[in-house]
Amino acid sequence: MMDRKRLCLLIIALFLAQGSDAMSRQQLKNSGKMLKKNCMNKNQVTEDQIGSIDKGKFVEDKKVMCYIACIFEMTNVVKNNKLNYDASIKQIDLMYPPDLKESAKAAVEKCKDVQKKYKDICEASYWTAKCMYDFKPEDFIFA
Repeated sequence: MMDRKRLCLLIIALFLAQGSDAMSRQQLKNSGKMLKKNCMNKNQVTEDQIGSIDKGKFVEDKKVMCYIACIFEMTNVVKNNKLNYDASIKQIDLMYPPDLKESAKAAVEKCKDVQKKYKDICEASYWTAKCMYDFKPEDFIFA
C-alpha cells in the first residue's frame, strides 16, 4: 500500500505530465481511481456502497464515512484531524478544471463550518461532502 505523500506526488506528477494548468473533469476522476482503491481497501467498503457518491448516493454507514475521510486525507485537505479550508482551496486551484473552480470553491465556502457539529473526522468528512454535493450536484466530483 502506498503512503499518502507518495500517492499525492504521483498524482501531481501525472498531472504535470499532461502539460496543462488544470485537469479535465475526466482526468480528475481518473486520478481519483488510485485514491479510491486505496481507501476502499483501508475501510472495507464495496463499490456498491461508495460508487455513486458523485451522483448523490451517500450511504449513512461508518465505513463509508471513513472512506470519504480517507479520500480527503489522501488529497491533503485534512490537517490535524480536521478539514482545512485553505488546503481545500489550494487543491481546487491546483487540480480542478477552470470551469469548475468557482463552483467548487463556493461549495467549500458554504460547507466549511459543517464539521464544527462533529468531533469525529469520518462524520465531519461525510456531512461536509454531502453538503458540497447538495450545493451544486452537477459540479460535484468525488473519487
